[in-house]
Amino acid sequence: MRQRVLIVGSYVQDHAWRVDSFPAPGETRRAMGFSSGPGGKGFNQAIACVRQGVSTVFIGAIGQDALGECAKNFASAENLQALWLSRDDMPTAASSIVVNAQGENMIAVNLAANEFLDIAFLQEHSSQFETANIVLCQLENNLDAIIFAFELAKKRQALCVLNPAPVHPELERNLLDCVDVLTPNETEFALLCRRFGYADLTGDQVEQIDNTNLHELCRRLSKNTVVITLGRHGCFVSHGEERRGDDRHFYRVAPEKVKAIDTTGAGDAFSGALVAALSLFPDRGFFHAVQYAGRVAAMSTETVGTAPAMPDHAQVKARFA
Repeated sequence: MRQRVLIVGSYVQDHAWRVDSFPAPGETRRAMGFSSGPGGKGFNQAIACVRQGVSTVFIGAIGQDALGECAKNFASAENLQALWLSRDDMPTAASSIVVNAQGENMIAVNLAANEFLDIAFLQEHSSQFETANIVLCQLENNLDAIIFAFELAKKRQALCVLNPAPVHPELERNLLDCVDVLTPNETEFALLCRRFGYADLTGDQVEQIDNTNLHELCRRLSKNTVVITLGRHGCFVSHGEERRGDDRHFYRVAPEKVKAIDTTGAGDAFSGALVAALSLFPDRGFFHAVQYAGRVAAMSTETVGTAPAMPDHAQVKARFA
């Protein structure tokens, strides 16, 4: 049976505190709640994808420790086929997340084992690439592993999707050129534009750019499709020559109305649900997949946490029938 989605990415054990407002430097604030659970951009996206009913494989790296066992147990409970590189020289990644009353977040992360995902391990599991028609990666792993994953995907003519988060200090243009769909948020898009000399932007300015000029910036950044997630402003889609079933080269998709309490992981929900929707609805235009992904991302903000907050297909269908 042909697997639909393969996600190569990170696992991070999240430790989250809820506060009324972010502490100032040197200040200690009383937290209103604490939780710990599975996360990491790649793993979040894999959970978002598999919960839509799509056959999903995840490849990642963890340490031989208690947090690594948490990763294995959660993946098993979700019926996610996870292939783990278990390292004895590095711990499982962990993060510190502080969420304020407005649902905004501040995050620090130690990527640990994620930065040592072996190319040899990917080669060992190259058969997974032969049975995937979509391969999704992020930038919380070492770049050589990500590049190699896309090389394997291209050999099998799989659709290559990159969520360029967080923007890697050694990222080069050739990686952007090899992907079919790029999914930055507004901050990452601004960083990429500054990184490659296309525009001196801040994340706050991106949403304010008119559609024609924003499309032009996207065309300079990539020859293929770019989807910029804009948080409460929805998202912007810019196609190259391949419009992927759409009748327009660029457009905006309005946000869904939800009561957000925690926006952590919303971008991961979007990317994971986007590749899921492309698998679920191959005969519909790209707009439909983006709209579906926006709905999954919006619903994820109504629950505290990252991977556990991802809604499933039945919940999305009931909410947005």
